[in-house]
Amino acid sequence: MLPNNFKLFQATEDKFKKLKTKTGLTPNVSARIAFFSSIESGYKYMLDDQKPNGSLALSKTIWFGDYESLVETLLRDFYPDFDDESLVKAWASHVKYGESHLNKMA
Repeated sequence: MLPNNFKLFQATEDKFKKLKTKTGLTPNVSARIAFFSSIESGYKYMLDDQKPNGSLALSKTIWFGDYESLVETLLRDFYPDFDDESLVKAWASHVKYGESHLNKMA
């Protein structure tokens, strides 16, 4: 089971805050859209030393919403050899990658 609290990368968090002022879309909903856009695009995370450094730490229930089981299953299927900390990094990286798709929508 993944840890309860997740953070984004600060740059992604900042972009989501700006997006919220433009559209009213909350960061947790933006993160879901970005994550699934990233998955759909075929993006694959390459393990690195960068840790999500945003200030907004939310529980996975808030970040994932009704898709909590689906997100966790996708992460574990895509990255079967990753530990929980690496899966959190992978999620944040997918959200960062998928964020570019949101900018096209706004």
